Amino acid sequence: MSIREWPELERPREKLLARGCGALSDAELIAVLLGSGLPGKDAIALGRELLATGGTLGALLADPQNAALRLRGIGPAKRARLIAALELARRSLAEQLADRPTLGNPRDSGDYLSAQLRHLPYEVFGCLFLDNRHRVLAFEELFRGTIDGASVHPREVVRACLRHNASAVIFAHNHPSGIAEPSQADRAITRELRDALQLVGVRVLDHLVIGGGAPVSMAALGLI
Repeated sequence: MSIREWPELERPREKLLARGCGALSDAELIAVLLGSGLPGKDAIALGRELLATGGTLGALLADPQNAALRLRGIGPAKRARLIAALELARRSLAEQLADRPTLGNPRDSGDYLSAQLRHLPYEVFGCLFLDNRHRVLAFEELFRGTIDGASVHPREVVRACLRHNASAVIFAHNHPSGIAEPSQADRAITRELRDALQLVGVRVLDHLVIGGGAPVSMAALGLI
């Protein structure tokens, strides 16, 4: 039986409109985005298969090279809808972050920075630039690396802070391994960047390490 033959309020699209997004499972939400399934496999079953293959929602939706998004039946149109959904979520988070009057608590920026970096298969180092009242000026990815690391150059970080006229900055980088424990190299580069930015009057508020769970705040660990 196809989804069209189901009782109306059990169909994902109709359930969403009648009861809200919270009433739908991850697979049902993906089914709404897909719009249709395959012969012998409805959109919800296809959504479950995508989740089983992709592992996590972030990995599934964010990486266009993800093996899950190359399953039979996931053509360019379906893949584009899935990727666009995550990008809309990211932009919404960015707007919420920018609308906050001040920023400084790791929880204020952790969700946004996780959405930006957690899904990436390579390491990225980025900066959240703030004014003197800790209002968001911009977020910028400064360095990209392999799964083993990204080379961070203090001169480029200083230059970016001056370009954005930042008074404070929050660093963030991801660990593609999923383990968010700050390494000795993370601690060393944080100290080096802090010392370099002190010379131009920019305060380092935090350095968040993004892994598989909640972001780890180096400030909260007393490492800033």
